[in-house]
Amino acid sequence: MSAAARLTLTTVNLDTPDPAALARFYANLLGWDVEVEETDDVILRSADGGVGLSFQRERAYVRPTWPAEAGRQQMMMHLEIGVENLSDALDHALACGASLADYQPQEDVRVCLDPDGHPFCLWLIG
Repeated sequence: MSAAARLTLTTVNLDTPDPAALARFYANLLGWDVEVEETDDVILRSADGGVGLSFQRERAYVRPTWPAEAGRQQMMMHLEIGVENLSDALDHALACGASLADYQPQEDVRVCLDPDGHPFCLWLIG
């Protein structure tokens, strides 16, 4: 790739009916700060930089189904969150307002759902 065409991933966007509420959930979960807060868009960023999370209002939002089911809204993506202690991380996620998904496909991963139903995985680092 040429220097002129250099691309940098800066933010992952999640649709939500309530950007401020979902941003508060992830700010509490990850310990991140709000960088931008507008009515229809809230952006979080870690103090150490890296890719941020943006929460954009979607007025026609439909909660995804996980695992996927034919004919139902499917997730478009999910977040992978590395943790050192799976049990403690799960307790923290649940205390922040996540729910544990009914289906758990792996022993060393816990699939959780945020308050709007977006799946995210807590997985053991190392």
